[in-house]
Amino acid sequence: MFTKRTIRDIDVRNKRVLVRVDYNVPLTPDNQVADDTRIMATLPTIRYLIEKEAKIILVTHLGRPKGYDPRLRVDPTAETLSRFLNKPVRKLDRTIGEEVRRFIDIMNPGDVVLLENIRFHEAEKRNDPTFARELASLADIYVNDAFGAAHREHASVAGVARFLPAVAGFLLEREIVHLQKLLEAPDRPFYTVLGGNKISDKLGVIKRFLDRVDCLFLGGGMCFTFLKAAGYNVGRSLVWDDYLDEARAILDEVTNSHSRCKLQLPEDVVMAPEIAPGVETRVGRIEDFYDDWMGLDIGPQTRATYAKMLNEAKTIFWNGPMGVYELPEFAAGTREICRTLAYAKAATIVGGGDSDAALRSFGYSGLMTFVSTGGGASLKFLEGTPLPGVEALLDVDVPVEVA
Repeated sequence: MFTKRTIRDIDVRNKRVLVRVDYNVPLTPDNQVADDTRIMATLPTIRYLIEKEAKIILVTHLGRPKGYDPRLRVDPTAETLSRFLNKPVRKLDRTIGEEVRRFIDIMNPGDVVLLENIRFHEAEKRNDPTFARELASLADIYVNDAFGAAHREHASVAGVARFLPAVAGFLLEREIVHLQKLLEAPDRPFYTVLGGNKISDKLGVIKRFLDRVDCLFLGGGMCFTFLKAAGYNVGRSLVWDDYLDEARAILDEVTNSHSRCKLQLPEDVVMAPEIAPGVETRVGRIEDFYDDWMGLDIGPQTRATYAKMLNEAKTIFWNGPMGVYELPEFAAGTREICRTLAYAKAATIVGGGDSDAALRSFGYSGLMTFVSTGGGASLKFLEGTPLPGVEALLDVDVPVEVA
């Protein structure tokens, strides 16, 4: 159940509506949008506001600039959005200030403008209240439709909501509803596949899921910390030594307690002496690791085991590739997870980020039940960490008043 007010609950007609979107998209060398998934995801909210005759002011970040950076101006996203909407989207050269205010004053209902990259202002990441207040002064209503940034306590994500009636857009609502179901009412068996390199990003989810999922499958660079914690030699594979004790505790809990969860670790891996295209590779069982080699993908036996078991599931959550899938030598594990989920009878929820990129790389992105637009935000939500961008919105039992 979604417990926050949405744009359905507020009269936006002829109102200035500030919409936080997440257009942090990759760009091509010639400064074109390379992947428009996040832009497309916001279209239901923007089209609704156009239909309801709001004056729509979009704000986003792009990249991680340290001050103004002409390479990270958001003009390409405005051009892409214009094509989707089949109407002009005016991109302004400032984010705040009198020039912006004058343009907004002459907007007509249904007009759409995009402010310049919000992170050109250092005050954005500091959640500076003066900056948030000035940004809020441009509008009558605030809408958060940037799930991918909802875990950031930034001025345009959380701070501005202190000064305006703040509600959710359709994308943000949809994200929370799908992820909440994983925690509260998944169809069982409920299986989770976690990969990627940074174990710190996944530990919170693993701990919370131990009494929620029926089986947890591990791969990617993070699995070697668990394999080492289990007593295996993993050669020169990536190991997060600071997290070995936590990994051991998780293994002990699964093995020695009455936890609902089963834990599947790789049986074999694809090894190489280095990460490089065309490098020599070998497949070996985890008991037979080469001391000077590193594991860079799950092996064929593990792929077969994971696929067979996942086909029994009714709900699957996946976040993180199984190996260095960008190189063909180490792509088979991630490709097999993509293929298995694509043809599974289960509901398949994917946690965005590298998993989304892998789906698109292998041609499976349109075959999932739901793909999140926020890898980091989805993990924070699932581990139980409150998201500032969601917490700041009006609860459903709070009346909506627009000045």
